[in-house]
Amino acid sequence: MSPRNLIELKGITKDYVLGKAKVSALRGVDLGVSAGEFTVVTGPSGSGKTTLLNIIGCLDRATSGSYQLEGEEVGDRDFDALAEVRNRKIGFIFQSFNLIPVLDVAENIEFPCVVRKDGEGRAALRKRVEALADAVGLLPYLRHRPEELSGGQRQRVAIARALITQPRLVLADEPTANLDSATSEQIIDLMLELNRGKGVTFLFSTHDPRVVSHARRALHIQDGRMLPGELQLGVS
Repeated sequence: MSPRNLIELKGITKDYVLGKAKVSALRGVDLGVSAGEFTVVTGPSGSGKTTLLNIIGCLDRATSGSYQLEGEEVGDRDFDALAEVRNRKIGFIFQSFNLIPVLDVAENIEFPCVVRKDGEGRAALRKRVEALADAVGLLPYLRHRPEELSGGQRQRVAIARALITQPRLVLADEPTANLDSATSEQIIDLMLELNRGKGVTFLFSTHDPRVVSHARRALHIQDGRMLPGELQLGVS
């Protein structure tokens, strides 16, 4: 594996059995992502984008192939070990936000750290929550619950929650799918700013051309196969 690559996939396949039929969602995917990238994986619905992110995010296991994260093989680990990797190294942003409705903004942001129980003091954690909320423009809304926020504000909460564990990698699955054009632009600009300022690696799945236009590198998947070639977009 190249020492520069944060993610290295070799020959990744994923098969599902539906009744007596086998469905191949991924067919021998190779992919390398360097630390600090801001990259999109594009493709039509059903092409394998979400399955690919689920495997990279340790939410699912490949049927075959090698997956290395920070130079360590993780693809052969059991689900408990994958959960540990996921909780320690990866942040997630989903199109449906996945916020907890009974918790306020501050509690939603800090929730991954509370689950991890890594011994950080309450005051120190809340200070980091407030700093992230400020970074994403939500400091005045810390006591608001998700139902009191707009779609763009909810996605900002999700971004802050993804960053609270200080992950090396953030995965975003169709993060603008439920947002209007203006809000989508604001969310992508925010993630670009966090990528530049904090060096966090972002990997998106999307078929939204607005997202693709902001990426530095675009890859294309179709029928479970990564198509040859890539688009170097050169966003500064």
